[in-house]
Amino acid sequence: MLNVHSYESMGTFDGPGLRLVVFLQGCNFKCLYCANPDTITPKGGTPTDIEEIVRMAVSQKSFFGKKGGVTVSGGEPTLQAKALIPLFKRLKEENINICMDSNGSIFNNDVVDLLRYVDLVLLDVKHFNSDWHRKITSHENDRTLKMANYLEDNGIKMWIRYVLVPGYSDQEEHMKALGEHFKDFKNVERLEILPYHTLGKHKYEHLNMKYQLEGVPENTPEQLNRAKSILEPYFKLVVVN
Repeated sequence: MLNVHSYESMGTFDGPGLRLVVFLQGCNFKCLYCANPDTITPKGGTPTDIEEIVRMAVSQKSFFGKKGGVTVSGGEPTLQAKALIPLFKRLKEENINICMDSNGSIFNNDVVDLLRYVDLVLLDVKHFNSDWHRKITSHENDRTLKMANYLEDNGIKMWIRYVLVPGYSDQEEHMKALGEHFKDFKNVERLEILPYHTLGKHKYEHLNMKYQLEGVPENTPEQLNRAKSILEPYFKLVVVN
């Protein structure tokens, strides 16, 4: 059984093509800008048999085309790696493309086994500088970089996702350091700049939680273009998602 928070059908922002996005409950990070704070706690969610998810995916398969498929997101899906393995096996039996959106911070035997079935990892690099990464997430980024190295060494395709937060993750020197680190990775197909937004702010009020980035403005087009121009020399493709 998987602990599922919610679903999105015909998603276009979480991997290639049209996708069924499965959001799992529970996350080990506490990102300051988290748009889904209701997914952080492992409690809640809906215990779901994997065959129910397989049926949903198969029913939408005709819409996936050659590029689409299923993306498992969260929360942090690797928290439920052991339970995800049979789901990924079944999706492969149905010839369905699998993406996993992960912060890369959990790396154990179950995650290694899980990655055997993944076509693409959307790796969320919250910040390249470890101190800033800790400020944003309450964790250092060494495990995320270890995951990236494993994906590269094993030829598993990867898209890097980077949330651009004014004053927190928009420093030119750190973006260049990110680019320098990943520029020779052969498995990195693209880097996605995710604009900072406050669309989930109302959820904090509902949960009686304090929104930590009160007053931080959303990105201007100029800020997004500047970040894109800084990162483009290092990657095959840089897009603003």
